[in-house]
Amino acid sequence: MTNFTNTYHALGTEIKLTVFQKEHVPALDKANDLVQCCEDLLTVNRTESEIMSINHASGKGPVSVSEISYDIVKRAVQVSQENHGFNAAIGPLVKLWHIGFSDAEIPSDQEISHTLRLTNPRRIMLNDKERSVFLLDEGMELDLGGIAKGYIADAIKKLWHELGVDQGIINLGGNVLLVGRSIHNDGLWKVGVQSPFDTRNEPIGILEIPDYSIVTSGIYERFLNKNGHSYHHIMDPLTGYPVETDLLGVTVVSPKSIDGEIWSSLGFYNDYEGTRKLLSDPKIGLIFVYKDMTVRLTDNLKNKFKVTDSVFKVVQ
Repeated sequence: MTNFTNTYHALGTEIKLTVFQKEHVPALDKANDLVQCCEDLLTVNRTESEIMSINHASGKGPVSVSEISYDIVKRAVQVSQENHGFNAAIGPLVKLWHIGFSDAEIPSDQEISHTLRLTNPRRIMLNDKERSVFLLDEGMELDLGGIAKGYIADAIKKLWHELGVDQGIINLGGNVLLVGRSIHNDGLWKVGVQSPFDTRNEPIGILEIPDYSIVTSGIYERFLNKNGHSYHHIMDPLTGYPVETDLLGVTVVSPKSIDGEIWSSLGFYNDYEGTRKLLSDPKIGLIFVYKDMTVRLTDNLKNKFKVTDSVFKVVQ
């Protein structure tokens, strides 16, 4: 089957957008325009954006923002205030460690303790009428890195539906969202789940799913090696240190990509049993991959996922 794929660079990653009908090719650039617009609003990797305007005004006053920015901040704050591990106010802690960048260093306990006081999501005030966000304490910072790509992927899918695109693939740097029915397998798509090792090119297994989202988070993505110890980039908002875990990666299968982003974080913070207790939506499934090469699945994925890499073994 013919496909038409364009590759773009945004959101700090490589973006691949695919459609399967020639008349839908213009939708590729329109999707990229949407990505660029969202990045301009939401990024914290530049000195200016709507989110940075909120951050710069911390401790001073509320900032009114666009509908896009307010919607994503509101969702992020609501999940953060549930206090299960996901925290959109973790910006100062991420900046303190700066893992993945050349200036990354291990902070002192005093620095971590001071910074943790600036990561309380209950110190974020939202005003629906004014569409405003107020970080009550000076030095607080939002960081939407754990949710933005999911929001944007869902926005592209909505745009494509409006443009009549009935089949496509949205890949925002490994965050995959499928559009429409596959021409194979009774309309189901076959998707490989990436290995948690950069040196292994083969997926650990194959999913057969409808037009859902597949989001994978792993401790192998960015890390700091110091004094014989490796520190990954997934921060624990309770301790101020990287999350202590036996997990290598968490993959989430969900109808909406924003839910995949959220639950991939919650999976790391709560592990398999804790996540099962939190999860009430039967359409959301998770795959947990551990350092001992075992794999655990939520019940709703046990007939949809097959391990293909013999190094890994599914356990109950």
